[in-house]
Amino acid sequence: MSVLRFLVTRQALAALTRPRTLNIIQNPAQIAYASTLCNQNSNHNAKDLTKSSANLSLMQTRGHKRFGHQEEKTPSVTKYFHMFILSLFLISVMDWGKVKRMLTPKVDADAGQRPSSAADVNGEDKSSESESEDSEDEEAGSDLHLHEGKKIREKVGFRERKIIEYENRIRQFSTPDKVFRYFATIQVPVADDRHEVYMTPTDFLTSMTPGMKQPDGLGLDQYRRYDPKSVGEQLNLHLEKNSIFYKLGSYGLITFSDYIFLLTVLSISRRHFEIAFRMFDLNGDGDVDCEEFEMVATLVRQQTSMGTRHRDHANTGNTFKGVNSALITYFFGPNMDEKLTIEKFLDFQEQLQREILSLEFERKEPNDEGNITEADFAELLLAYAGYPLKKKQKKLKRVKRRFRDHGKGISKQDYLDFFHFLNNINDVDTALTFYHIAGASIDQQTLQHVAKTVAMVNLSDHVVDVVFTIFDENNDNQLSNKEFISVMKNRVQRGLEKPKDTGFLKMMRSVFKCAKETKPVLLDI
Repeated sequence: MSVLRFLVTRQALAALTRPRTLNIIQNPAQIAYASTLCNQNSNHNAKDLTKSSANLSLMQTRGHKRFGHQEEKTPSVTKYFHMFILSLFLISVMDWGKVKRMLTPKVDADAGQRPSSAADVNGEDKSSESESEDSEDEEAGSDLHLHEGKKIREKVGFRERKIIEYENRIRQFSTPDKVFRYFATIQVPVADDRHEVYMTPTDFLTSMTPGMKQPDGLGLDQYRRYDPKSVGEQLNLHLEKNSIFYKLGSYGLITFSDYIFLLTVLSISRRHFEIAFRMFDLNGDGDVDCEEFEMVATLVRQQTSMGTRHRDHANTGNTFKGVNSALITYFFGPNMDEKLTIEKFLDFQEQLQREILSLEFERKEPNDEGNITEADFAELLLAYAGYPLKKKQKKLKRVKRRFRDHGKGISKQDYLDFFHFLNNINDVDTALTFYHIAGASIDQQTLQHVAKTVAMVNLSDHVVDVVFTIFDENNDNQLSNKEFISVMKNRVQRGLEKPKDTGFLKMMRSVFKCAKETKPVLLDI
């Protein structure tokens, strides 16, 4: 049985390994048909081969770069784009004023001549210096200040501009605590390793005025330290003996509570204080006692943008502790048994405003005659206007050009009279609106008549001429009523009425309130 199985297996293997014999085609028709099939197959294979090679080369072109380590060529469009970006960068960072001064240096025509006397040297040098700097003012629009007959140029660099912009944002958006800590400059040690931070009156003015740079080395939580026993002797605040700041105590310095109170007094109009006093005057005699005054001060503070923004910070020590005890003594006497009349408080407010205006005036460095330049007066008027830098410089250059040769300057009394006129800006707005409705033009005589009628003050012709130079854009000797009133209102309010935030939180609260109170439309079906 096993032998039979072996034989069968061998035959099967032999059949599988035996080569097959091809049938030889002997018929001519069959030969022709076979050759035709071979030609068609070869042509089809050639076409497929050509197509596949083309696809392969395309894939190699798309999928591979720098084949054989060849250098890749940058497109011309990319080169031009890179050159354009580089040019914009160079234009933005280059100091073109310095380049212009290097290319066109100043040449003194009298450099080779030696005057015969010292008087000639002083006179000719001062006149040539004044003329050359006036020409630079027309080109660069920089700030010039008149002091002792000679012009001094103040150059503000890139770093200083950025610092000023940052400080302006602090004034506008930061909390009163941070503003006080940034602009205060005095630190006095007290018991138990604690320190009390104070502002000088100049610091108080700096904290409100946009564009006034804090001195170098002084900033957030950076102060000058003084011995509490001799701080009054070491400080020279240049204040009058009867200054309102001395009524605050602390050698004329301002604590955080005083800072909050003074800002409240400056940000509220006389009319609003009169209404608040009458609201809390229970017996109708027009006077309030100490407790009623505390209620009035709290109510008024909560109505201001500064009061709504303030939060007590115990970790920094800046907490509002109420009205200063020295000021309470000034208002109500040493025994707190006197009454505060509305007239006495309004006199306090008027004296505070007058001293702040005097500090602003003295900061412009009046000349020997006690006058500041017309350009300085224009800067004080436009300090809170909120103009773009170019528009503000355009107005200042117009004033400098107008009064360069025959400028008389602005005296302190004219300056104070004009701001007394601005304290009645709402009534002035009403009067000028009546003129506008009647079709009458608002010229210089009209403005003087309104000031005399509404504010009982006589504005000098020179001050009115400067004001018209600032706001008369088309030189038709007529005042732009709308712009003048809006800028002067901002000047009187000193920006204290503006909200101390960006408005984003208010918008989100409004959206949430609207979504909460509005019923969805699907529920109406």
